[in-house]
Amino acid sequence: MTIPNILTLLRIVLIPVFVVIYYLPFEWSALVAGGVFCLAAVTDWFDGYLARKLDQMSPFGAFLDPVADKLIVAVTLVVLVDSYSTPWLTLPAVVIIGREIVISALREWMAELGKRASVAVSYVGKVKTALQMLAILLLVVADPWGVLGWSGVVALYAAAGLTLWSMYEYLKAAWPELVKDI
Repeated sequence: MTIPNILTLLRIVLIPVFVVIYYLPFEWSALVAGGVFCLAAVTDWFDGYLARKLDQMSPFGAFLDPVADKLIVAVTLVVLVDSYSTPWLTLPAVVIIGREIVISALREWMAELGKRASVAVSYVGKVKTALQMLAILLLVVADPWGVLGWSGVVALYAAAGLTLWSMYEYLKAAWPELVKDI
């Protein structure tokens, strides 16, 4: 068990911790849940950094890291949609979660063809993830209709826009394989 893999597993363990704390009936619960989410987001960056720095990349880590990322984002978006029950948050959440499902399936399919490298993580995808994490953090800790919350809503829409852009890039790269047998 490597340090990067431990950090990835920690991110998964933090998901139910986040949910329980978020729904506690205390004034401080959103702030503490935001801290848990922030810790999970930081481990996302650190596990990849340490895997490369310590030369501890593994097939298990390569599998589990994106799963952990998608789980924490999807669960948190579902919690936010439940909490605020508004199409203004539901729409970008559906775009983000839907894109993750499509790209995960695309990567799996391309890997079966031996062409996973053509749908590797792009720079746009990395920026999208950072903006998405910031937006979600702001929405967890702030009322979405306050000044800080509106910043989160705007950032979430920007992240959804980058989500669509990166999905387009991935689909464009895989298109020749997708239409080969049509």
